[in-house]
Amino acid sequence: MPSYRAPLQDIRYLLHEVHDIAQLSRLPGFEDATPEMIDEVLAGGANFCEDVLFPLNQSGDIEGVHFENGAVRTPAGFREAYTRYAADGWTGVAATSEYGGQGLPEMVRFVMEEMLCSANLSFSMYPGLSHGAYSALMSHGSDELKQRFLPKLIDGSWGGTMCLTEAHAGTDLGILTTRAEPAGDGSYRITGQKIFISAGEHDLTENIVHLVLAKLPDAPSGTKGISLFLVPKFLPTADGGIGARNGVTCGSVEHKMGIKASATCVLNFDGATGWMVGEPHKGMRAMFVMMNGARLAVGLQGLGLSEVAYQNALAYAKERLQGRALTGVKNSEGPADPILVHPDVRKGLLRIKAFNEGMRSLAYWVGVRIDLEHRHPDAAVRQDAEDMVALMTPVIKAFLTDKGFDNTNIALQTLGGHGYIREYGVEQYVRDARIAQIYEGTNAVQALDLVGRKLPMEGGRLVRRFFEIVKADVDAAASNEALAEHAKALGASLYQLQKATMLLAERGFANPDEAGASASEYLHLMGYVAVGWQWLRMATVSSEALAAGRGDAAFHQAKLKTARFYFARVLPESGTLLAAMQAGAASIMAFEPQEF
Repeated sequence: MPSYRAPLQDIRYLLHEVHDIAQLSRLPGFEDATPEMIDEVLAGGANFCEDVLFPLNQSGDIEGVHFENGAVRTPAGFREAYTRYAADGWTGVAATSEYGGQGLPEMVRFVMEEMLCSANLSFSMYPGLSHGAYSALMSHGSDELKQRFLPKLIDGSWGGTMCLTEAHAGTDLGILTTRAEPAGDGSYRITGQKIFISAGEHDLTENIVHLVLAKLPDAPSGTKGISLFLVPKFLPTADGGIGARNGVTCGSVEHKMGIKASATCVLNFDGATGWMVGEPHKGMRAMFVMMNGARLAVGLQGLGLSEVAYQNALAYAKERLQGRALTGVKNSEGPADPILVHPDVRKGLLRIKAFNEGMRSLAYWVGVRIDLEHRHPDAAVRQDAEDMVALMTPVIKAFLTDKGFDNTNIALQTLGGHGYIREYGVEQYVRDARIAQIYEGTNAVQALDLVGRKLPMEGGRLVRRFFEIVKADVDAAASNEALAEHAKALGASLYQLQKATMLLAERGFANPDEAGASASEYLHLMGYVAVGWQWLRMATVSSEALAAGRGDAAFHQAKLKTARFYFARVLPESGTLLAAMQAGAASIMAFEPQEF
């Protein structure tokens, strides 16, 4: 049977020693969010994930959701777990206290999101969508809508969704056909069909608040004609209770490869009553608040599944006896050695470990930037944080989910035949991880966003700033004998990334196919460098801790060894990515359709 323990030692190391979580308690409104208080909150969250949610993960996958007469019933135990989750305040942990939330930093929710995804990804989808709806309403909703809907979303009694996709449109939202007709009383009548709506119908909450993209009768063509509407499953009464059923129904649920306990729905809107969120024809601006938050959350899904898969693969490798070490018997009292002695098994596990710990550090760095962007009193600091969050959002979404899927596959391979069967649990992580590369904008779309929007943004200011930050840490580490080798390796890969950036600027301007052909390689190259940068930071912290005799020496030694593995065995792959980019688009675009 699989198991999961939240990696609290690594989490605390990152929060306290690498990312200085204490700085958040110095931000306006976060004075009570001390490091000690955050530790207590996360310890409670870890217990909930380990003891309540993880035991439902495998059974939920086996049972799946039940659909009958337009209603969805979640697997056994999910309703009770959600009731407790909401009662414990987790639905509003990072929501404003103005509407009943706990008002903690977004960073706390970031960490909690990772643990939720490790413990039970399907369950995490339901409150995750609700938080996204909260964020969009908080940013763009009218005061009236906030008063009516935010308290219910925050206390968890109502859920939320985002309704973008239509069968004929997919990612091309500009051609959606869902209509919004003014009703003459400030509300609108929404008609159309949306597909792939996570948490679109379920039995966990008494009401569901759908945020729906639609077009007004006078809408211009394309994405500039899209508006955003709030459409509840049940119309609220004047006193905030549940009123009449609205004109939105679930037509079916998808039968999926993974996340089977998460209801993925087709929703039919038939003259449903809704209210506009934000301004007419500017719905994408409001929806992007939810979409960008969801993209970061999906990146954490890749990390969370990679972590739990690693834990189970490592436990198996330590216990499974098979063969003898190439250098001689290691387990003289047994019939064979644990497979952990074999170099190829070690290489796979260390690859997962190096990516997990590096990607976690990168994600948490972005999480801190979100809080700085929203709360820091210095406008320059806020702008710098906003720039880095914007630049890193497609990287977090795509790189962490690509590596998360790769890593769950390595974990399955570690178990051999046992990895392929249900009992050991790892095959579920592979299936669950696969969707993360697709939804909230496929990873190819994220790469195009990085190359086509983020690189040229503000005349290249964002990417130049990222280069400056990494270069400063490389230069600082170069003079440290213990870190010089790592600094040299990262500096070389940073140069490759800079060279790739110039290559895209030169070729992509002349021929957009060149940018399109290299976008995914470029995103991965940036991911390798960004994770390498985090490893240089961790190596710096751990080497200083060892020199000062501070903390757990074995933990810090393991950090330094893992950093060495990343720089020696993983980061060199960045050179292959640059070589592929330099090859250009010609070998891709030369084919005629009939030649495929």
